[in-house]
This record gives sequence, C-alpha cells and structure tokens, in this order.
Amino acid sequence: MSLQKKSGPVRRFAKLMKFAAWLQNISNKITPPPFRLIQIGSAFWQSRVLHAAVHLDIASVLGDEQFAVDVIAARVLAQPDAIYRLLRMLAAMGIFEEVSPQVFKNNALSTYLREDNPKNVRAMILMHNSLEMSRPWYEQLEQGVRSGDVPFQISHGRELYAYMDDHAEFDALFARAMDSVEALTGDSFATDFDWGRFERIIDVGGSKGSKSLAILKRYPHLTALVFDRNQVIQTAASYWAGKASPTLLSRLTFQAGDLLESVPAAKNDKDIYLLSAVLHGMDDQNCVKVLRNLVAASTGTGARIALMELVVPELKADFSSAAFDMQMFMATRGRERTLPEWQGLFDQSRLALEELVGLQSLGKILVLRPKD
Repeated sequence: MSLQKKSGPVRRFAKLMKFAAWLQNISNKITPPPFRLIQIGSAFWQSRVLHAAVHLDIASVLGDEQFAVDVIAARVLAQPDAIYRLLRMLAAMGIFEEVSPQVFKNNALSTYLREDNPKNVRAMILMHNSLEMSRPWYEQLEQGVRSGDVPFQISHGRELYAYMDDHAEFDALFARAMDSVEALTGDSFATDFDWGRFERIIDVGGSKGSKSLAILKRYPHLTALVFDRNQVIQTAASYWAGKASPTLLSRLTFQAGDLLESVPAAKNDKDIYLLSAVLHGMDDQNCVKVLRNLVAASTGTGARIALMELVVPELKADFSSAAFDMQMFMATRGRERTLPEWQGLFDQSRLALEELVGLQSLGKILVLRPKD
C-alpha cells in the first residue's frame, strides 16, 4: 500500500514548479544577452543589501506600521540617506514598499524578515551571507573547481561540521537556519506522507526535532526519538520549553551520537527512520556508511527508512536543484543526486527503494527497506 497522500495536489505542485521554471527563463529570452549577463554578474548586490536589511532588523522595526526613513534610521542607529537608498533598492526588488516619498512599510515578502513572524527566514539569510559562508564563494570557488577540493575547507582550514564544533556562534546560527527550512518547504513532509502507518519516528540528524514535532502534531499516536550530535542534543529539550505543549513534548525524546558510527535500533515494523536533508551533505563513502548503519539497526524488524532529499533531473536540471548542488559543492563533500545516483548508493548498502513519494515542495521522500 502506498505511503503517498494528497497525490492530486502533489501533481499540481509539480506542474506549477515547471511553469515557474519556464517563467524564470523569460528574462534570458527577452533581455539582451550582454545586459542579462551583467545582471547575473552583479546579483550579489541584491543579496548584500538584503543581508544588511536583515542584520539591521528593519522589518521588525517597521512591524505593522509605516515610517519615514529618518525614523527608521534613528531606530536602527544608521544614517537616514543611506537607509533610504538601501530601502529604495530593496523596494525596487519587491522587498518592502515605498508608500510615499521616503516612507516605507513591510509587504508580503519583507514580512518574512520580521523577528516576530514564526515562519521568518532571517537566520537562513544571515547564515548564507555570513563571512563563514561568503568567503569560500568569493575567494576559493574557482580553486575548488580546478582541484575538486571543498572551497569552505580551503578558506577555513577544516570541513564545515568540524568548524562548527569550534565556533559556537556560527554553529548556533547554522542550527537556527536549519530550523527555518520549514518556512521554505512548508509542511508537505507531514501532510503528503502517511506517517499514520507507524508508531515511532527515529529522526536521524533531526537537530532540535522541529520536523518530528510537526508530524507529531498531526498524528497523536506517534512518538519520536531525535538523534543528533551531542552539541545539538545538549540544548534541544530546553529549546522547546514554553514553545510547545508539555503533552506534545512528552512524546519527543532525544539521544546523542554519531550517525557515522551507529544509529538507534528499530524495534518493529511500526518504526520508521527519518533522515531529512542529511545525506546530501556527505560524500558517497559516508552516505554508504550511514545507510549500512541503518540496515544494521533495522534488519529483521520490518522498519522502513524515509530519506527526504532532492532528486535532481538527469537532464536539464531546474535552477533550484542546480543551485543547491553548488552550495553543497562549496561547503561539503556532498551533492544533490539524481535517482540513478541514489539507487547506486542503495545497491551498495543492500537497500531496496520501495517508493518515491512526491511532496508539495522541492524534495521527495525515498522509502527504503533492507533487502532480504
């Protein structure tokens, strides 16, 4: 029996994404090529003004009001003319709205930059534009392309997760950014997959457990065990205090460990492992290690494994998949993979792909079980 739910909306979403990709290419067709190349070549101007606005927290200052630039400048401790020019460019990009000369308010886009918006993407913007993440793109991308080495490691002298272990502030920012992924992907992972067939989720690499909680809210009989690095698990339980009901939190437990060494054991066929955007950050060798650990922990129990990942088209990849893949190239030894590439990892790990469940988001859920 299929684990797919809402197959109609999922198909409509896929068609909508294809239409969006077509629209995105219109600029390439109607803009003179030299001018279009200059637009793309200076696109970092846009990311930098957005980063500055988020760092100054202008959207939170505006809230539901509209203010003149001198008021905004006073509240963020900045110079009025500079704030005006910053907001004018952002408004031209469709972020914020100029309602009268030099008077601005939030709009549909900038409201997702407000601190009080539970679906804000502030941390993601701050993380991607941080010095840690920006330097490899600006300084070492070409060297990485030439040598095959990871630009982040060339810039910082160590791989991403080892760097985070020694830089608590960046580690916390990265964790907040990962927690905000739901604002980008929505809740389709919880609604388009039939979690009701199971009794326990083993959320491997689940950070603080935000995805598990989203699923538990919809399935009152479920419990979840979140498994992640010790640095993450130490503060995970306290993070949710006051943010979710005690009854809900009583169904969520945490365990620290290294998924490259082992993962928690499954009990029976009512258990399902969830790995959400975990393996795309790893090279093939480490992916196989993790998958074999999952096999060792689940063989003979009937438990299933749900990988939520991008599946890149083999031909003419969409911009989102290609861009996420380059981010993986910049920061890790991982990659976004095509279905044959995923299948090759499963074959090495003695895993069978049972079903590919579509979602109303960029990713899919690959449902696996150990081969007999």
